[in-house]
Amino acid sequence: MAKIYYQEDCNLSLLEGKTIAIIGYGSQGHAHALNLKESGCHVIIGLYEGSKSWKRAEEQGFEVFTAAEAAKQADIIMILINDEKQAKMYKEDIEPNLEEGNMLMFAHGFNIHFGCIKPPKFVDVTMIAPKGPGHTVRSEYQAGKGVPCLVAVEQDATGKALEMALAYALGIGGARAGVLETTFRTETETDLFGEQAVLCGGVCALMQAGFEVLTEAGYDPRNAYFECIHEMKLIVDLIYQSGFSGMRYSISNTAEYGDYVTGPKLITEDTKNAMRKILKDIQDGSFAKEFLLDMSDAGGQVHFKAMRKLAQEHPSEKVGEEIRKLYSWNGEEKLLDN
Repeated sequence: MAKIYYQEDCNLSLLEGKTIAIIGYGSQGHAHALNLKESGCHVIIGLYEGSKSWKRAEEQGFEVFTAAEAAKQADIIMILINDEKQAKMYKEDIEPNLEEGNMLMFAHGFNIHFGCIKPPKFVDVTMIAPKGPGHTVRSEYQAGKGVPCLVAVEQDATGKALEMALAYALGIGGARAGVLETTFRTETETDLFGEQAVLCGGVCALMQAGFEVLTEAGYDPRNAYFECIHEMKLIVDLIYQSGFSGMRYSISNTAEYGDYVTGPKLITEDTKNAMRKILKDIQDGSFAKEFLLDMSDAGGQVHFKAMRKLAQEHPSEKVGEEIRKLYSWNGEEKLLDN
């Protein structure tokens, strides 16, 4: 079993006298930077010239530089920009400014595992991957808590890579919850599989299919939205809090009985075989190749943008927009603005 590290296993003082460059100031970037700063670390921000985040980072008390200048000044460089943009930015801005003993960090193993970024042998290469969105990493830290993280070491040039990565995990609050040791390969492949087969691809397709079946049968789309989409959060929150058993304890006997007899009719061996094919495409690099080609200048994101447009036109989106106006607690506008 992989080891889980906690606060007592981490030494924040290892970051004293170090300059940490956070490359990117989006969801994860702002959370890492602010948490580290409030933990007493010296943090600078690296952005491209003209970035809309530049002013925001300065207003929140950071020195902001181009990515190249930030990398030149830093001892620790955490790359927190989109996967498809990392390799080009690394080659142009970070690689020429690396020095012996630097630590190059990631929050997802994609570019290292698939060989898009190949660091020199004289730097540490590590990962701290919070298992939650940036705003949660930030809010949990502010509440005196933390979001669990994964830690991995791909390259240990200094002999202290793991200790330094764990210090970083403590600095962002992750060690308050627990830091699970893993590898770049395991994190990358399981993360991509979870997103595609379950959390995003699987769940969204299941909810939309349920919506379609009910509306095609003549039921009011608003009823369909409530039953197949709205209530998903209620069930997931129960699972999040107390597992499947806790969720089943909280729902009606009718719902629990239906869970047991109907789930296996939907998720069959054919479904699992499709999942196995998805996993194989991730493991052998087929998905990464397809994704990077579409996101490249040559690909022009044509397929990506077409899929996004098609998804936005699904009937459940229009109904959902109407339904969500009824929620007094809804912060959708704020979420979309961010």
